[in-house]
This record gives sequence, structure tokens and C-alpha cells, in this order.
Amino acid sequence: MSDNNSTPDPNDIGLLEGLHTTRAIRRYLPEPIPEEHLRDIMFAATRAPSGSNRQPFRFMVFTDSERSKEVKSLIARGAQTLWNEKRKVDGYEDTSVDDTSPKARMARTMQQYVDNFADVPVLVLAFLVRYRPPTPTEGASVYPACQNILLAARALGYGGVLTGFHGFVENELRSLLNIPENTFIAATISLGKPAGNHGPVRRVPMKDVVFADTWDEGASWAIDPSGTAILSRGGFSS
Repeated sequence: MSDNNSTPDPNDIGLLEGLHTTRAIRRYLPEPIPEEHLRDIMFAATRAPSGSNRQPFRFMVFTDSERSKEVKSLIARGAQTLWNEKRKVDGYEDTSVDDTSPKARMARTMQQYVDNFADVPVLVLAFLVRYRPPTPTEGASVYPACQNILLAARALGYGGVLTGFHGFVENELRSLLNIPENTFIAATISLGKPAGNHGPVRRVPMKDVVFADTWDEGASWAIDPSGTAILSRGGFSS
């Protein structure tokens, strides 16, 4: 959302390029995100669709205040808890894994992420204010807004990743922030200036997930563009 008289931002990218290159960014430079950019990112979130256009999503944005630091430190504990559990259950501690493999690289990335989580430049909590009992489809009214945050951040030269780390410290978080009982904490999103690079996301081939009128048979036109980065099923990449 640029002001009418502002100079075009050199970081601006096209929508399709943004969709193709918005990777999960877990390493950030120690730089704040200016408030005018936070405004643009969160404005994009508020433009997301929701059921019956009720817009039941809400957001809390934490930067560098004392309460923000407290929230980041609390959720960092949740991040450590989740990763310590996942590292064991999913075999990340297997010493036979090739140190150069995607799985080993992911393990190093995640360890660095959770070790430094309390220092992420910006943390966003996404909420859904329930107006009826929980339903299997209620996420459709909050997660599109979360994706808008990540895409808007990408367009402005930032990066981020959506997590569920809050789930491990939710009771403490609710008490600290006085979160209403009828409010679902949907996501924790970290944001910042990437220490690495965005780039083409690696995904399975289109034909593996896009069918025509026969289940599990790739549509004839589901052909990845030339140069697409392909990931095998079960791969470790964002």
C-alpha cells in the first residue's frame, strides 16, 4: 500500500513471482521492520477473505517493547519444546544421516531458528474470534490472512514463516495478554529481513497433486514451467 506520491519500491515484485518465490525464512538480520512497512504488511492481512465476510481474524504485532520481548521469550520456550520433541520423533538425531542431506540442513536451520527465536525482529499472533462452536472449516477465515502477511512481507523485501509454537505455552500466553476465551490462537508468524535469500520454492511436480476428472491421475496440462525446482515427496525444503 504505497502513498500516491511515493517512489516505487525496488523490492516490489509481481504477484505470480511472489507466489513462486515466497520461501519459509527462518534466519533474519538484526534489523527492525519500519512501522510504515508493518502497516503495509498488516493492511494486506486485513484484505483477506473470510466466511460471510465476517472478518473474524485479529492480530497482535510484537516488536521491541518490554511486553513484546516477554512474549517472544515465552513463545521461544514453546519453540524449543516442539523442536526437541520433533528432533527425536522424526529422526533428526540419527547419526547415520548424511551431514549434507536436505534433512541435515533442515535440522541445522531449525536449531538456529529456535535458538534465536526470542530475537526475531517481529512476531505476529493471528487469532480467530469464534462466533459459533469450532468447526472443521473455521481456519478458512484466518489462514488466508496469514498467507497475505507472508506474501506482503516478500513483496517488501522481508521474509517469514508460520508456526504453531504458541501451542506449547498457550495458557501462559492467554494469561499474559488477556486473550478472550472464545478466541482461537491460529498461528505464530515471525518476520524480518532475510539473512539468506528468497528463491524458487521446491515442491512436488504439479501432476502429483493436480488431477483432472480421474483421481490420482495428473491432468494432461499440469506441466511445471521449465526450470521449476522439484522436490520429492517427503522432502525437507520450504
